[in-house]
Amino acid sequence: SRGGYVLSIFLRFHLLKSVIAFFPLNLLLGQMTDLIYTEKELVQSLKEYIKAEESKLDAVKSWADKLDVVTRASTLDPEGYLAHPVNAYKLMKRLNTEWSELESLVLQDPSDGFISNMTVHRQYFPDQEDEKGAAKALMRLQDTYKLDSESFARGKLPGMHHNAILTVDDCYDMGKTAYNEADYYHAVLWMQQALRQMDAEEEHVVSKADVLDYLSYSVYQMGDLPRAIELTRRLVAIDSSHQRAGGNLRYFEKLLSKQLNELNQEGQEPATEEPIQLGTYKRPNDYLPEREIYEALCRGEGVKMTTERRSRLYCRYHDGNRNPRLLLQPMKEEDEWDSPHIVRYLNALSDQEIEKIKELAKPRLARATVRDPITGVLTTANYRVSKSAWLEGEEDPVIERVNQRIEDITGLTTQTAELLQIANYGVGGQYEPHFDFSRKEEPDAFKTLGTGNRVATFLNYMSDVEAGGATVFPDFGAAIYPKKGTAVFWYNLFRSGEGDYRTRHAACPVLVGSKWVSNKWIHERGQEFRRPCGLTEVD
Repeated sequence: SRGGYVLSIFLRFHLLKSVIAFFPLNLLLGQMTDLIYTEKELVQSLKEYIKAEESKLDAVKSWADKLDVVTRASTLDPEGYLAHPVNAYKLMKRLNTEWSELESLVLQDPSDGFISNMTVHRQYFPDQEDEKGAAKALMRLQDTYKLDSESFARGKLPGMHHNAILTVDDCYDMGKTAYNEADYYHAVLWMQQALRQMDAEEEHVVSKADVLDYLSYSVYQMGDLPRAIELTRRLVAIDSSHQRAGGNLRYFEKLLSKQLNELNQEGQEPATEEPIQLGTYKRPNDYLPEREIYEALCRGEGVKMTTERRSRLYCRYHDGNRNPRLLLQPMKEEDEWDSPHIVRYLNALSDQEIEKIKELAKPRLARATVRDPITGVLTTANYRVSKSAWLEGEEDPVIERVNQRIEDITGLTTQTAELLQIANYGVGGQYEPHFDFSRKEEPDAFKTLGTGNRVATFLNYMSDVEAGGATVFPDFGAAIYPKKGTAVFWYNLFRSGEGDYRTRHAACPVLVGSKWVSNKWIHERGQEFRRPCGLTEVD
């Protein structure tokens, strides 16, 4: 640092003065050669100090130039820019990590104006958890839409108009995030991508030894001993003094030998140096039983809308049983599915209404919560990644009008319904398969509301989504895609009051774009004469 170099120069200078003052003249000539070399070291220290100052200034200039290019592109079309999940991740990374590095660099020679500005804005910066969340969102998209790491690193995503790439160091950081979460599957994919780009001679700060260290151990955790040995050997060849590599290599070789002996095999073909591709290893199973079905539907695979089934679906004008407010301008109603019956309403919200709702919701958006099935208390969950806000009808005439329109369309009272929930799903935003109604094993889920179970769901789409973001029903293979201004409606309960388990649904991760929706969950109380009970489980 600047201070270190200055201190070194002056210490040496004062040492030189003390030596000259101490030695008698007859001894001075005999010691001068040492002092000459000391002076040479002083000059070298001075040069290093100047070089460090120049290097720091060059680094700051480089930062400014790089960020100037980035901010010019991002501010031209902020929403379009952030619609690319890689751009969203890199913004999180820049503000959480890289700007802090720049702050430290500038602090070496304090600049009061810059630091005070940083202090004012830093309170709004994302933190480490936000950066980690953005990284995990990219991995979630990678899994759901079967995208390899290279597609992300090169910005090759559908419908994208902005270029966004991940550097070697970005990929390394992604892999390290996964590794720290004991997610060795994704650690392998991203460390391998970092290695691939490194071998292509892309610029990087991280060392190849560090990449191979994480990659080899992650491969071992995935159960691939031959490849773990090959990668560790490459690590040892690069850094023979590495503190873990030698021990790991001996352990891996001993373990492989033991496995071969148990299988009565004399040897095994060594692993090649070919890059590890997507699909080499199977992603570990998790808590969600229908994971593969759900993700396939999100990709548009396995949708069971056959020609025969489609022939039974119709579109019509809907006047809400001659509701006065719908007589002159009935709703356009389309069947999305026959059983359970799911319908879509066109022009359910105007652009002006959507903008007003978003305007009211934005200041209140907070991490969405779910109701704990045991305690009934609202809490956050990893399987629901979105931000939401709740709006009351009394707050604005637009909300009151939307609530009334839902009541007119469905014929159900909204007096006992929950408040209008506004949700925004950004990069990787999703809500994994869930039921809207409470099941028998969670009888107290809505007890505090005192309005019974959720009889129906009315879902408004308030934005188009370039890629991803579908509402899917794994039980019967339906996929409903967001379309701005439309709404979908279905019953969660049979007329008997029993839950319709077929309505388990999910909000697929948003791959490209930003998804805005508003939900109205309509409850049982007050519907006695609007939707009379029945004794059988029929739609």
